Amino acid sequence: MTAPVRVLLVDDQELLRASLATVLRADPRIDVVGEAGDGLEAIGALRARQVDVMLMDIRMPRLDGIRTTAKVARLSPSTRVLVLTTFDADDLVVGALRAGASGFLTKDTRPEALIAAICDVANGSSVLAPHIVTAVIEHVRRAPTADFSVLAPLTPREVEILGLLATGCSNAEIGERLHLAYDTVKTHVRAVLMKLGLRDRVHAVIFAYENGLVAHPRG
Repeated sequence: MTAPVRVLLVDDQELLRASLATVLRADPRIDVVGEAGDGLEAIGALRARQVDVMLMDIRMPRLDGIRTTAKVARLSPSTRVLVLTTFDADDLVVGALRAGASGFLTKDTRPEALIAAICDVANGSSVLAPHIVTAVIEHVRRAPTADFSVLAPLTPREVEILGLLATGCSNAEIGERLHLAYDTVKTHVRAVLMKLGLRDRVHAVIFAYENGLVAHPRG
């Protein structure tokens, strides 16, 4: 049996934390290991216990969610951050993702979708609410002149893979377009992320757009 995902709830609203804890504890795939009212408490909790996924608010006193996410990425790279907030402004979304967040959902997300997102993030995937994807791309596509020098660590095939990742292609779609086996695509994707120092696919998209490597979003 797969061990449940260890989740730390980080939000300055105690009532909301209690509601989230009730919802999450009802699912056997989730183990709520603690709560924190701000970023400083979250970092303290992280030092004291093992956390797989930190469910993070953005606007908090003392230490906000973006700065906390950056600290988590440095202190515990294996801990994934899933931002859950009422705010979806472009600068907040991109700021959280740049800091190392692996997903971004708004607080009106349905419980079943939230639980699925937590499990996905724990397994190494990235999660963005559909309407946030557009905001992210529109924000980061305002890039300066293309800087192709950043692609130097990649092989020609990996450059192709990055380009398709940036347009939102899944591994299956990449395999179909390039006539590659699914496992081969996964290997290439891992190599791209490792060579460019990127945490996941979302950060690959941001990297490609910020460096002017993609002119327009998919569709």
